[in-house]
Amino acid sequence: MASDIRTSELKTPVDVAEYLFRRLHEVGIRGVHGVPGDYNLVALDYIPKAGLNWVGNVNELNAGYAADGYARIKGISAVVTTFGVGELSLLNAIAGGYSEFVPIVHIVGTPSTLSQKDGMLLHHTLGNGNFEVFSEMSKNISCAMAKLNDPHEAAMLIDNAIRECWVQSRPVYITLPTDMVQKKVEGERLKTPIDLSHPPNQAEKEDYVVDVVLKYLHAAKNPIILVDACAQRHRVLDEVHELIEKSGLPTFVAPMGKGAVNESLSNYGGVYAGDGSNEGVRERVESSDLILSIGAIKSDFNTAGFTYRIGQLSTIDFHSNYVRVKYSEYPGVRMQGVLKKIVGKMGKLNVQPGPKTSNEIAHEHKKISTSDAVTHDWLWPRVGQWLQPNDIVITETGTANFGIWETKFPEGVSALSQVLWGSIGYSVGACQGAALAAKEMGNRRTILFVGDGSFELTAQEVSTMIRQNLKPIIFLINNEGYTIERYIHGMNAGYNDISQWKFTDLIPTFGGTRENSKTYQVKNKQEAEDLFTDETFAKAEKLQFVELYMPKEDAPKALKLTAEASAKNNAKQ
Repeated sequence: MASDIRTSELKTPVDVAEYLFRRLHEVGIRGVHGVPGDYNLVALDYIPKAGLNWVGNVNELNAGYAADGYARIKGISAVVTTFGVGELSLLNAIAGGYSEFVPIVHIVGTPSTLSQKDGMLLHHTLGNGNFEVFSEMSKNISCAMAKLNDPHEAAMLIDNAIRECWVQSRPVYITLPTDMVQKKVEGERLKTPIDLSHPPNQAEKEDYVVDVVLKYLHAAKNPIILVDACAQRHRVLDEVHELIEKSGLPTFVAPMGKGAVNESLSNYGGVYAGDGSNEGVRERVESSDLILSIGAIKSDFNTAGFTYRIGQLSTIDFHSNYVRVKYSEYPGVRMQGVLKKIVGKMGKLNVQPGPKTSNEIAHEHKKISTSDAVTHDWLWPRVGQWLQPNDIVITETGTANFGIWETKFPEGVSALSQVLWGSIGYSVGACQGAALAAKEMGNRRTILFVGDGSFELTAQEVSTMIRQNLKPIIFLINNEGYTIERYIHGMNAGYNDISQWKFTDLIPTFGGTRENSKTYQVKNKQEAEDLFTDETFAKAEKLQFVELYMPKEDAPKALKLTAEASAKNNAKQ
């Protein structure tokens, strides 16, 4: 049983739950996602007291996806579940956050420490007296664990967990037993913010690595920069942009790095994904004699089925905890400090121009009429023409994830996708979280592209968007099922079909009214063009849901290539 700290020993007694939620407020969180349950109810009473907003999601999985989307915009997020049944429903989303380096604070309300000690036969347990089994399940998808079983160490454990969540950019797991919620801890600690800074690199080692990098960079005849997701996750975009702008080197992004680079820069060259690259990109990247690769995640879908053709002898890799120069690795050297010094010392470099990107629609796809279906070749460049600076764009695993590679973004656009973990339905919850973060930060437009099959997994989170008065623009691509899986295997198989919902009827069902929402059905290019030129639609003053019909077997080129490679890999004996 937890022992009390004598209140008389504390200068400023604060309840454990209040301390926890005030720390979350301190690091920038304002909306807390989750689902109430009897083991977390008393703790939830502290959320408004700490200046936080309880979001309240439809289920825990959606809450996790929403927390993921919120964290990608705000920098960190929090989600609260109840012991056993609640936390297990969340784990898929937390695993995605761990896989893709997303900082989520997962707080679990648990039975009292006395109940756990006595092994009581409680609801939400396996009936065997083991209260550790669920935390063990979370252990391998959390970068830190904090079990608040003792008020003497609770504040320290909270601070450490939040720090590790931020620094490692991965989920952490905190248990809050019912009898610990109102236990007292030292509130004086709150006067000192949690130190979220990284320890600096060892100066001599960092300087050596910088000199090695510069030696090869100055010798290179046609170097390029390739930016990927971990540049975003580990918060080095300021250093990356300074390098891009001051060097003038041709710069490309991997699919997971989409949105990391200002695509309006003159030296931005497009998306590199091996055979799935934008036009002219693969040849330019693969002919380079030196590639500055920043934050790479070389997964199958991020490389269009492992079709990268970049040799390690022509690559310098920059990561959060090491730098690799060709085949020499320097562990413990963070990229942030190294990139800063490279920018300061690099001087003039050999710069060979790269390809130029645009949202120009190919001539053969330009025709617009009521008889022309909306195709991927037409849609994604047209989306690029319609987007505005600072938009947030979320794309679902499937056609949208691959199609967005063909969209050139205006300055300041943030792109959210789950290319590595790839849990279908993720984007709907992520849209809710991102839209909430956007509202807190000044109402940036939030735009979702999701397939009909994926939408059916998590559709009910639209009701949370309506309840929270969020105003995303949702494009539902109605192409009769799981297109990406059709291209991997079973083009006409029944298991890749779905029920045909009356999608636009869901908005009023979920609480939408004429005042807070509007629905559209778009069945041809002319109707799509009319929508993209509608100024009221573009203002995004209410939730807008667009059912966009597309041909069943139409798909972006990159999806077809990646699906073919995935099928071959799956078939290997």
